[in-house]
Amino acid sequence: MEQTKNKSVDIATHESFAIFQTGGKQYQAVAGKTVAIEKIEGEAGAKVEFTEVLLRKTAADKAEIGQPFLKSPVVASIVKQDLGPKIVIFKFKRRKKHRTKSGHRQPRTIIRIEAI
Repeated sequence: MEQTKNKSVDIATHESFAIFQTGGKQYQAVAGKTVAIEKIEGEAGAKVEFTEVLLRKTAADKAEIGQPFLKSPVVASIVKQDLGPKIVIFKFKRRKKHRTKSGHRQPRTIIRIEAI
């Protein structure tokens, strides 16, 4: 049997990006990119600022690291309010004739990053 070799994966890196957190999760912000985040209040087209910026890379060899956060925020606009994919919950107890099937769709907000 032939052994498989580990191949390095070429990951495209962006020249400048930021890491911010909202809703207990961390997201990567690249100017012009759309990101699905935990639901926040606001209508489509509204501007939002994320002040909890953890890291900002501005050039290939320059990066700012917050302690705990940076002062300048990430600015984004809300594209739409949406529901995530359906998650199926199926409970089953053998020999008891017990089956329960239910589902859930988590609300989320789609944002477009304007400036980092």
